[in-house]
Amino acid sequence: MSTARSVAFHTLGCKLNYSETSTISTSFKNAGYEEVDFDQPADFYIINTCSVTDQADKKCRKVIRSAKKNNPDSKIVVIGCYAQLKPKEISEIPGVNLVLGAAEKFNVLEHLQEIDLQNPHSRVFNSEIKDVAIFNPSYSQEGRTRAFLKVQDGCDYKCSFCTIPLARGRSRSGTIPQIISLANELVEKGIKEVVLTGVNIGDFGNGTEVIEGTKVKKEELFIDLIKALELNTNVARYRISSIEPNLCTEEIIQFVAESKRFMPHFHMPLQSGDNEILALMKRRYKSELYSERVSAIKRLIPHACIGVDVIVGFPGETDMHFNNTFQFLEDLNVDYFHVFSYSERSNTPAASMAGSVPVNIRSKRSEALRILSIKKKLAFYNRFLNTNQNLLLENKEIDGTYSGFTENYIRVVLESADSTMLNQVQKISLSKIYSNGDVLGSLV
Repeated sequence: MSTARSVAFHTLGCKLNYSETSTISTSFKNAGYEEVDFDQPADFYIINTCSVTDQADKKCRKVIRSAKKNNPDSKIVVIGCYAQLKPKEISEIPGVNLVLGAAEKFNVLEHLQEIDLQNPHSRVFNSEIKDVAIFNPSYSQEGRTRAFLKVQDGCDYKCSFCTIPLARGRSRSGTIPQIISLANELVEKGIKEVVLTGVNIGDFGNGTEVIEGTKVKKEELFIDLIKALELNTNVARYRISSIEPNLCTEEIIQFVAESKRFMPHFHMPLQSGDNEILALMKRRYKSELYSERVSAIKRLIPHACIGVDVIVGFPGETDMHFNNTFQFLEDLNVDYFHVFSYSERSNTPAASMAGSVPVNIRSKRSEALRILSIKKKLAFYNRFLNTNQNLLLENKEIDGTYSGFTENYIRVVLESADSTMLNQVQKISLSKIYSNGDVLGSLV
């Protein structure tokens, strides 16, 4: 039986959090810790938290109770966005030993070695968010095939509903050579698809500013990064996780259209299709610009898949505003939505805005858009029935079938594959759509 100290990790929230947890877990393994599953007894439980919705406290408490149930003598460490925003609140949760904010989370191992964990009082290390300026590179693997590579962190935007600038600090990026090195490291691990992730990846290049005359300009931009990755790595597939419409330039779209490595798949947050609500949200575009970006993508890459983030029930959103959003999305040539009901977040301007929308109306509006999203997705899938596509086979399912995604993000199930085809690109034909939305494919 191993006598090494054991550690377990639990991640709440986005893929960026998962990539950071992966890097932190590696530091523990390199220090001789044994990593175990979170539902197993461990000496230390590290919980990486999220702050996007008002469920952060509830979820955090539930995970802490679960850890203590697995091992009552364990030490609990809470890190991440929620730990940055509400450190005192978290420190008062029974069972918590250590709380680390945004600047301190990557040094969790050092903190554990330096503090007295027998002290009955929780310890909090939480810098002012204005002092959080370091970019910590990281990536996480999702199975054998896909990895999420962090290229940017933080955000300089001031959207009225969002806590991310308060939780992660100013926008900052890795260097292009640094990111190329990590991408090539993933290739050596056998990864075939890399998803570029961050808080606002289109704002890549902060920290590379130079003065030209009277102006300050970035030396590196997101377009420079993706061009460099195309030329200097052997990653078979790249995806851009999510990019703001005002930063998704025609140059970027044109590059993806001509690229051999970057997949024809865009995800652009819209949030509202009504310009009055967009102004209240302090978004940096109007619906007309969003529509122009969609038209450019479909003109240059007709087979591209476009996903949309939408928030319903924002303060002041009337039936007219919502109907404008619904009509805008119904007419727009996009292919699926991620729909969120507005969630009040303390310390944001939106939390004190007039015109709060009742929760039951938020739910009804969410459901209406989810139904529309299903129709959009099915229409997109139907366009490609009886066509041949390149499929990266990723998983063997419980029922013995195999699944993966086409270049333009259609999820396909194969009944005639075998395990030797996993993590390989296969030429397949799409034949029918199942009731759950998956598409049946067959090898060509």
